[in-house]
Amino acid sequence: MKRLLLVDGSSYLYRAFHAMPDLRNRAGEPTGAIYGVVNMLRRLRSDHTTDELTADCIACVFDAPGKTFRDDVFPEYKANRASMPEDLAAQIPPIHEITKALGWPVIIEPGIEADDVIGTLAHQAIAQGFDEVVISTGDKDMAQLVSDRIRLVDTMKNVVYTRDTVYEKFGVYPEQIIDYLSLVGDTVDNVPGVEKVGPKTAAKWLAEYQTLDNVIKNAQHIKGKVGENLNAALDWLPTAKFLVTIKVDCELPHAIRIESDLKAAQEDTDQLKELFKRFEFKTWYRALGGTAEEESAPAAPVHPDDATPAVSLFDSPTQNIDSIKTVCINTAEAFDALCQTLWSASKAGVVVAFDTETTSLEPMNAEIVGLSLAWEAGTGYYIPLRHEDLTSDPQLPMDAILDALRPWFADHSAPKVAQNAKYDLHVLANHGLAVEGLVDDTMLASYVLEAHKPHGMDALALRWLNYNTIKYEEVAGKGAAQVSFSQVSVDSATRYAAEDSEVTFRLNQVLGKALKAEGELDQLYRTVELPFTQVLFEVERNGVLINADMLAQQSDEIAEKLRDIEAQAFELAGGSFNLNSPKQIGELLFGKLQLPVVKKTASGAPSTDEEVLSKLAEDYPLPAKLLEHRSLAKLKSTYTDKLPKMVNARTGRVHTNYAQAVAVTGRLASNDPNLQNIPVRTPEGRRVREAFVAPEGHVLVSADYSQIELRIMAHISGDETLIRAFNDGLDIHSATAAEIFSVPLDSVNSDQRRTAKVINFGLIYGMSAFGLAGNLGISREAAKLYIDRYFARYPGVATYMENVRSTAKQQGYVSTVFGRRLWLPEIKSPNGPRRAAAERAAINAPMQGTSADLIKMAMVKLSAWLKSENLATKMIMQVHDEVIFEVPQAELDRIQKEVPGIMTGVANLRVPLEVGCGTGKNWEEAH
Repeated sequence: MKRLLLVDGSSYLYRAFHAMPDLRNRAGEPTGAIYGVVNMLRRLRSDHTTDELTADCIACVFDAPGKTFRDDVFPEYKANRASMPEDLAAQIPPIHEITKALGWPVIIEPGIEADDVIGTLAHQAIAQGFDEVVISTGDKDMAQLVSDRIRLVDTMKNVVYTRDTVYEKFGVYPEQIIDYLSLVGDTVDNVPGVEKVGPKTAAKWLAEYQTLDNVIKNAQHIKGKVGENLNAALDWLPTAKFLVTIKVDCELPHAIRIESDLKAAQEDTDQLKELFKRFEFKTWYRALGGTAEEESAPAAPVHPDDATPAVSLFDSPTQNIDSIKTVCINTAEAFDALCQTLWSASKAGVVVAFDTETTSLEPMNAEIVGLSLAWEAGTGYYIPLRHEDLTSDPQLPMDAILDALRPWFADHSAPKVAQNAKYDLHVLANHGLAVEGLVDDTMLASYVLEAHKPHGMDALALRWLNYNTIKYEEVAGKGAAQVSFSQVSVDSATRYAAEDSEVTFRLNQVLGKALKAEGELDQLYRTVELPFTQVLFEVERNGVLINADMLAQQSDEIAEKLRDIEAQAFELAGGSFNLNSPKQIGELLFGKLQLPVVKKTASGAPSTDEEVLSKLAEDYPLPAKLLEHRSLAKLKSTYTDKLPKMVNARTGRVHTNYAQAVAVTGRLASNDPNLQNIPVRTPEGRRVREAFVAPEGHVLVSADYSQIELRIMAHISGDETLIRAFNDGLDIHSATAAEIFSVPLDSVNSDQRRTAKVINFGLIYGMSAFGLAGNLGISREAAKLYIDRYFARYPGVATYMENVRSTAKQQGYVSTVFGRRLWLPEIKSPNGPRRAAAERAAINAPMQGTSADLIKMAMVKLSAWLKSENLATKMIMQVHDEVIFEVPQAELDRIQKEVPGIMTGVANLRVPLEVGCGTGKNWEEAH
């Protein structure tokens, strides 16, 4: 059985170019389209060589530059297409080169479009006895080629088009696609169809009349405006049909013998290595055996974007170890020997890597299954403690082993490293073990160096050590078949777990050197991120008390409100429907009620997302009710129903998990439960905070940085007027209103202050005149006038915004006041919306990132102060710029007096930091 696999290379490169971010190597060459095309080609070939019908013959077909026969017939053919972007044009020669090196014959026929070459080869292959032809493309025109033995594959959407699926998508069969396209036209190729005839009308006509010829013959019977338009287009339709028809009988200038000329070839490993090296596709380069030692460092980057110049594959120190010796410690003699060597290594100052294997990913509930350790490259040790494996030697008693290791874990002078150490601290704490001497965390080191990249061990090992780790799924299984680690055999667990510690040991050496080469980043890591992980561990461990009865009452009240809203929605709709069904809502709003379509989904259906409903709610009552229902339903399911179920049985409290290495800006992410997204703009949302309570004899204290990002803007921009307003203690929104409305400060009214507040916060997020107009409900001209006045009064802010955009484009990142790098891979993207979003982020990220740094620095100092003063007060939550404390009544006065000073004293900016401090029996009252 034979298969021919044909790729529409031109479709691939355009789709890859627009789908991928603006990736570049350090020489400044664009690489996004190359990366995308290689990914799709490799995946496609792999997908079609795994069954009994292998891809014996393959080809990648590209359009040749210059005119084709269609241009002679219709000079306006494709005339509306913009010229090819320079960045894409630069990638086409290397794409051709890499495609050939991947083993794909490349076909480029002058004067003939790729579609026609593909159509001709497909029909020739069927005539020559091939069992199947697979065409990979994103071009809808190709659907006309589908038959019982020819099918289309859309790799990017993972969709296969057969005769039936073509009908499902277009409403016509493959043999009708040419007639269908003739009627609707092709805007991409600038082929007009019948005016006002869309897909539904064309499909309807072809269902009734079968062919275009029959539609033309019956044109006089089709009434209304659409009938008039059809009759007006009768003379044009034959030409349209010619233009949209893919030729399947081209006389190719270069005769192609399919079985010999298009024979699938092996990849040219040497050439691919050179090409992957040039374009810095690090993972692929390493997979082919490439190592850092083989490379000399490339030239300094013109635009690094997704690369990190100081810590890239080509100049980072790596230790390439092909295999790791993994040792199982399951006898008393072996354990005694391990302890002696462990203490010796620690006393010699060796940083020892440790890791826990557990029963759960929930840190507060996880129990130890085994421990692994490593203190030298190439060897890792695993101590199995609670495996259910009865085939291996007896395991050592867990309590005795943990007691023996307790002094080492508690020894501050024994330096330790872990990957995502906070999790291991929790697990060990669950067994009564405290950890001191944590000097490194490889996840955090990676995060500080390359916040925009993955920080999991598997990714780090491949990126920094050129080492493929054993994956968890390889030892524990996948999906429903996955077992607990305690059910993994001791042999498999040893290979997996001991490797984890050994890899962590080596990663720490490599990442440590990379950090030291970046002094400011090393300082941020050592003085902020690393000590902060210990603070977060304590905050998570403390947890927060909630009133479950109060939440249950709120759930009942919300349920009643939801029933009322549902009844009101039914009345407005004129009948019942499922308020949770986007399909039914779409049919109701845009079908029955004929509301205007704001935007469509990827499948072409009218969207009913929050943005659309918010826009429609300005003029129609039903969308407003739907929004209200969604908001309350989410509040109920996410918080009032769920929070009581998340109370830890052992502590009686709710313990969130703060993800420290997620946001590029340095901000934390709270999950399980998410305490940072509780809505506060609705009474119901604020009431949820009332259920976060203080225990008897305590109060909650909320300490919150005031207008922190605006103050950071004043510091970073150096704008004298803005700095003076803060230093004089003025209300910044009133001061801004006085400036842009040219009125005395004491004459500013509430509407003017509100407008100024929107402008102040909007501009630091890069808001445009269009966005400001929508936010304030004014004309775009008025909004632009406000912005112009703002920048005229605060010229330093305007200069900062211009400079930061320029800096971001030059180096691919911006920095916080304390040196954190905030990477912006899309800052030079040819995609306008993506580039604009990156430019807005470039303006705001230094402020948001500096704010994140400040709160972390403050919490580190606060934790140290609470311990040094032996206070019983606990930090129990952090939400953006706010820290919440649980305070005994006896310590309240001191906390209120000293906490604001500690928080405002962590940094010396050009303007004073200000902290508000509220108290109450619950979070809402304190906030």
